[in-house]
Amino acid sequence: MKKVLIVGGDAVEALEIFYPYYRLKEEGFEVHVAAPTKKELHTVVHDFEEGWETYTEKPGYLFRWVDKSFAEVDPKEYDGLFIPGGRAPEYIRNYPELEKIVKHFFEANKPVAAICHGPQILTAYGLLKGRKVTCYVAVKPDVVECEASYEDAEVVKDGKLVTSRAWPDLPALMKEFISMLKD
Repeated sequence: MKKVLIVGGDAVEALEIFYPYYRLKEEGFEVHVAAPTKKELHTVVHDFEEGWETYTEKPGYLFRWVDKSFAEVDPKEYDGLFIPGGRAPEYIRNYPELEKIVKHFFEANKPVAAICHGPQILTAYGLLKGRKVTCYVAVKPDVVECEASYEDAEVVKDGKLVTSRAWPDLPALMKEFISMLKD
């Protein structure tokens, strides 16, 4: 059975952790979730509301299935990595243990999916130069600054990396990511 790692932290976007978690389990993958510490995560709900020029944020459900801290993860045990968005990426990218995890997947050419603000982690580690990606539009300057090619599309696949803009794109992202994991 293939194993997939999801990384997150407090303020992870609720749909972007719950949907992949259950969808991957539904496909028969063993799924583990890692965070800075092994605890319940406070999720947030980002929505697009009329009259707002940016997304709004509300508290979401508690995510109770964190299996490991970043320090406890051996990335060699996993076949794929999923990076959700929300505000979590802006602070979890500062953990050196996470950097080692993420870099392993790129060095080993294993499937990686990132959505919304998730690519902030990839930009922090210098992993997007020359890549085609998408992300939430507010993260576009970060990926462009890293010399990545930004595409405003539901899903963008570049080798073993697949990215999407935000939670409305989850069905397309999961279809591509699951296909990559099954190859």
